[in-house]
Amino acid sequence: MKNMTQPKLIAGNSNLTLARGIVRRVSMHRGMTVGLVDARVERFNDQEIFVEVFENVRGEDMFIVQPTSRPANDNLMELLIMADALKRSSAARITAVIPYFGYARQDRRTKARTPISAKLVANMIATAGIDRVLTMDLHAAQIQGFFDLPVDNLYSSPVFALDVLNQFKDRKDKITIVSPDVGGVARARDLAQRIGCALAIVDKRREKAGEVAEMTVIGDVEDQICIIVDDICDTAGTLCKAAETLVEAGAGEVHSYITHGVLSGPAIERIEKSVMKSLVITDSIEPSDAVLNARNIRIVPTAPMFAQAILNIWNGTSVSSLFEHETLSAIYEGMY
Repeated sequence: MKNMTQPKLIAGNSNLTLARGIVRRVSMHRGMTVGLVDARVERFNDQEIFVEVFENVRGEDMFIVQPTSRPANDNLMELLIMADALKRSSAARITAVIPYFGYARQDRRTKARTPISAKLVANMIATAGIDRVLTMDLHAAQIQGFFDLPVDNLYSSPVFALDVLNQFKDRKDKITIVSPDVGGVARARDLAQRIGCALAIVDKRREKAGEVAEMTVIGDVEDQICIIVDDICDTAGTLCKAAETLVEAGAGEVHSYITHGVLSGPAIERIEKSVMKSLVITDSIEPSDAVLNARNIRIVPTAPMFAQAILNIWNGTSVSSLFEHETLSAIYEGMY
């Protein structure tokens, strides 16, 4: 394989803003201009997807930046078809950079006669010719085992730790990290350990699917700055109810840090009317105008972390070094 002077990035239509941010950061780190590969990802009149790459990619190390967020099926097909185009153009290696991995919530059979769609998508990605996956905060860590190829799962918690320590630097001793359910305790504990603060849990009980009957706070949140941590916020119903439960239990303030802001349906309206002082999300999903204009929603960029991860994969160095907020503090220098 020829000596490659730089990685090559290509993007679908899912989150071009993030893709452009990543290439800017790669350019800064490399000290040379790196741009997105010139290509078109279009649709015929019947919405069939067509991809054409205008640059030579033979023997190149290619990175496709494409979250599979709403519309999940369209964005997934764009990713697969771009991979096929690059494979047939003799790219040396294809890495799918999927900041938000759609279908991740379907990672197990919760009822009879239901699919495990996350495994199906993993099979499709491998069949399309993708050699490696780079993602962030998979809904369940075991999804990495669905792939028969290398998966690098980055974590938002180091970046969130930097942001929390910056936002509440004078009140660190008043912070309590809160898991909105028992299943998210490991994620919340990780952030609490990074910051060095207490941990609490909101235990929710359902009478039937989609309806929360009761919430109970486990832990002392009296007069505390409660920070709810989770990976996905969809309709925000449970999140807003958890915030109300914390306030009723005596919390002084409630903030939320959520990795993937799906924010569908009435989510934004609920968040703006809720008792939460702020909701912090990443840009793993392209934010809508409504999200950008919401009074209490703030976005933390992930481009610096993904750019460094791409460079580490490209030059064969450690990606796990990005799991530590001490490492990321240098990458995010100037922001915190």
